[in-house]
Amino acid sequence: MTGVEAGLLSQGLLALAASVAAVAAPARRRNVLAGAACTALAVAGALTGGAALAGRTGRIALEGVLPLGPLVLAPDRLGGFFMLLAGCVGAVVSVYAIGYVQGVSASRTAWCALAAFLLGMQLVPAAADVLALLSAWEVMALSSTVLVLTDHARRTEVRPAALWYAAMTHLSLVLLLAGTATLAAAARSTSFDAIAGAVRPGSVTGNVAFCLLALGGASKGGLFPLHVWLPRAHPQAPSHVSAAMSAAMVTMGVYVVLLTCLRLLPAGPTWWGVALVALGANSALYGILQAAVSSDLKRLLAHSTTENIGLAVLAAGVGILLRGHGAPGAGDVALTSCLLLLLSHAAFKTALFLAAGAVLHATGERDLDLLGGLAATMPWTATAFGVAAAGAAALPVTSGFVAEWVLLQALIHGAGPQDRLVAVVMPMAVGAVALTTGLTLLTCVKAFGTAFLGRPRSAGAAGAHECGWTMRLSVAASAAAVVLLGLVPGPLAASLAGAVGARGIRAVGLLGIDLPQVHALLDPLALGLAAAASTGAVALVSLVGSRRRRRERVALAWGCGGVRISPRMQYTATSYAEPLLRVFDDALRPERVVEITATGQGAVFVERVRFRQRLGDVVELAAYRPALAALDRLGALARRVQNGSVHRYLTFSFVALVVVLIAVTL
Repeated sequence: MTGVEAGLLSQGLLALAASVAAVAAPARRRNVLAGAACTALAVAGALTGGAALAGRTGRIALEGVLPLGPLVLAPDRLGGFFMLLAGCVGAVVSVYAIGYVQGVSASRTAWCALAAFLLGMQLVPAAADVLALLSAWEVMALSSTVLVLTDHARRTEVRPAALWYAAMTHLSLVLLLAGTATLAAAARSTSFDAIAGAVRPGSVTGNVAFCLLALGGASKGGLFPLHVWLPRAHPQAPSHVSAAMSAAMVTMGVYVVLLTCLRLLPAGPTWWGVALVALGANSALYGILQAAVSSDLKRLLAHSTTENIGLAVLAAGVGILLRGHGAPGAGDVALTSCLLLLLSHAAFKTALFLAAGAVLHATGERDLDLLGGLAATMPWTATAFGVAAAGAAALPVTSGFVAEWVLLQALIHGAGPQDRLVAVVMPMAVGAVALTTGLTLLTCVKAFGTAFLGRPRSAGAAGAHECGWTMRLSVAASAAAVVLLGLVPGPLAASLAGAVGARGIRAVGLLGIDLPQVHALLDPLALGLAAAASTGAVALVSLVGSRRRRRERVALAWGCGGVRISPRMQYTATSYAEPLLRVFDDALRPERVVEITATGQGAVFVERVRFRQRLGDVVELAAYRPALAALDRLGALARRVQNGSVHRYLTFSFVALVVVLIAVTL
C-alpha cells in the first residue's frame, strides 16, 4: 500500500472517529475530542495531498457504494494541490472551532457535519472518475448546508440564506452532472483517463461539456453572476464555517475548471480562454466594488471572495489562451499564478474570517460602523487581521504580492503584436487587475481602520476582550502563513508549476522565483530588506515627531482649539466609502432615504435629519427576483390543474402514455 492510499483510507477512518466523538462524547468534552479528530482528519488530507503534489501515486476503488460502479480515488498532482489546500484550511479551522463554538454550534449535528464537510472537500480533488467526483461534491454540498443552518432556530435570517445557498450549490451539482454525463456518454466510460482522449475539445460535445462544467464551477466558486449565495450564506454561518467555505470550498469551482481544461479536454479552442478571462475579470471587479461599499464585515469578506476567485479564473483563462496562441511559456506562468492566487487566498481569507469571528465573539457586532478601537483590547486579532489585509491588498512581502506579481508578468510579457486577439485581451486584463488591486487596497484600509483604530462606537466595542488561546493560535498561524508564503515562494512555485504541466519555473536559492519564459526574477529577501528599511525610516520619523509634540501643545485650528472628543467625529465605514459609491452610483444603484424633522417654526429650523442608505445586489434585483416572480406565477397557474377531477387525471395519464408509446416507436 502506497502512502497516498494509506492517507485516503485514514481520512475515512478519521471522519468516522470524529463523528463517533461528536455523538458519544459528553457535552463538556465534545469540543476537544471532536475538534481534535477533525484536525487529524484535515492533517491527513494535507499530507496525502502533499504526497500527490510531489508526484506519488495511489489508487483506491470503493466497490458496492453505488450500483453504477466503483468509486475510484486516485489524486494526480493537480488534485494533490487542492487536497493540500483544503487540508491546511481544515486543520486551522478545526483548532479554532474548539474554543469558538458554543450552544447549537457545538451540537452533535454541527460537529458531524463539519467532519463530513472536511472529508467531502478533500475527496473532491482525489476523485478519478465521474461517480466519485459527484458523490464527494454532494457530501460537501449537503454538509455545508447543514452548517449554514446551524443557528436557524435563534435567527430568522438564517433560513432564507441557507435556502439560497442550497439552491445555488445544487445548481452547480446539476450542471456538473450534465457536463460529466455528456463526456461519459461520448467516451462510454466514467473514468477521467478514458474521457481525456475520447472527446475533441472543439467539437459540439466538447463545447457543451465545457460550458456546463465551467458554469457549475462558477456557481460553486461564487463567480458573477452566480454569486448571490455568497453574501447571504457567509454572514449567517458560524465564522469557522465561513472560513472553510470561503478559503477552501469555493476553490473547488476553480478545480473543476482546471480539471476540464487541462485534463479532460486539453488544448481547447480560443474562445474558451477568452470566456474565462471575461468571467474572471467581471467577477473580480464586481466583487471588490460590492466589498468596498459594504459595512458588514463578514459580508465584505464574502464579496471579496468573489473578487479573489475571479482573479484566479482570469489567470486560468490567460494561461489557456496564451498556450493556444504561440506563447506557452507565458501561459505556463499564468497557470502557475492561478494556483498561487488560490493558495494566497486560502491563507489570508482564513485569517480574515477567523479574526472577524473573534471580533463577533468579543463584541457581538459585525457592523463596521459600530466597531472601532479594537486594537487596544484585541492586539492579537488586530495584528493578524492587519497582516491578512496586507496580503489581500497584495502588499510586498506577502503571499498576495507574489501571486499577483507572477500574474502580471504573464500578462505583460504574453501580449504579442503579431496576434491581434491576444494583443487586445492582455491589456484589458491588465487594466482589470490594476483596478481590482487599487479597490482592494481601499477596502482593506477601510475594514482595518474602522474596526481596529480610532475609538469604540458602541458598547460592545468598548467592552471587547481578546479571544481564547485556541482561537488566537489559529488566527496567528493563518497570518504567519501569509508572510511565510510571501518570503519563501520559490520552492512552492516550482512545485505548483508541475501540477499544471508548466516548465521552466524554478526556485532561486531558497527564496526567489525565476521565470525564464518571461525573463523575470523575484527576490523576496531584497524586497523584504527594502520594506524593512522603509518601515524603519517611517517609524524613526514618527518617533522624532512624537517627541517634538510632547514639548509643544498642538490644537486643531479648525476646531476652535478643541479635539475629537466623540467617536461620532471620526470616519465610519459608510462615510469612508461614500466618495467611491458616488463614482459608481449608476452601477451599484443604492437606495437613499433622507428624513428631515422640522421644529415647527418653519422649514428653515430643523430638529433632526435621518439618513438611511441601502445597497442591494443589482444582479439579484434585475435578474433573479423577476425570474423567481415568474416561477411563482407559473406555479400558481399549475395548481389550477389539480382541481380534484378524476376524469382530468385519467386524461393526463392517457395522454402521457400515448406520448411515451410514440417516442418509443420512433
